[in-house]
Amino acid sequence: MKKLTARLLTLFSFLTVEILLVGGVFLASLGVFFYLTRVVFVAHSLTFDNWAIGHANALRAAWPALTSGVHVVTFFASLPFLVGAGVLVPAGLRWWGHKREALEVFLAVAGATFFNQLLKTHFQRPRPATALLSQLGLSFPSGHAMIGMALYGCLAWLLWRHGRHPAWAVLLLLWAVLIGLTRVYLQVHYATDVLAGFAAGLLWLILLRTALRLFWREEQQV
Repeated sequence: MKKLTARLLTLFSFLTVEILLVGGVFLASLGVFFYLTRVVFVAHSLTFDNWAIGHANALRAAWPALTSGVHVVTFFASLPFLVGAGVLVPAGLRWWGHKREALEVFLAVAGATFFNQLLKTHFQRPRPATALLSQLGLSFPSGHAMIGMALYGCLAWLLWRHGRHPAWAVLLLLWAVLIGLTRVYLQVHYATDVLAGFAAGLLWLILLRTALRLFWREEQQV
């Protein structure tokens, strides 16, 4: 009984404004992801996806030089980049004495990669036939959007939490969103794939952060 009471008190101690805000983001992300699965796999609707592709085509026709820049931006959530960042960023953080932050970034990238493949295997959505790039694998949810949000979202959270340059935290989140949009522009993903990727990336980040925080709190009490 004492252990149960202690655990409940520990749980309630987390109920701060920050936690309530994060909980709201979690529920919103879960709702968006669930809604998108209904739209894509139950209603089989392409209305939003066709609208997004139409706008991407119009933008590409109006600004053809933009495509080369899009290729550069999309690289920053590609597999080679993520493998390097998933190893080098945690190694650098560990070198500077931030062991917990290093573990958090590594698990954010590795876990998002693993769960993205599980989700793609489950939903089995083919990529758009009009893709401007040759890309292997399945489409839902977008790996660039999901893993990019996990990496840059985690870095943004760490910057925000430590109170260092919160503007950079916002810019990192905007950068993750921009990377996701490049996937629609290049038509290697549907817009619903990208939105689902953003939502899934946020879900994974919040679950990871909550689990690590509980683990480290209990570790200190041992």
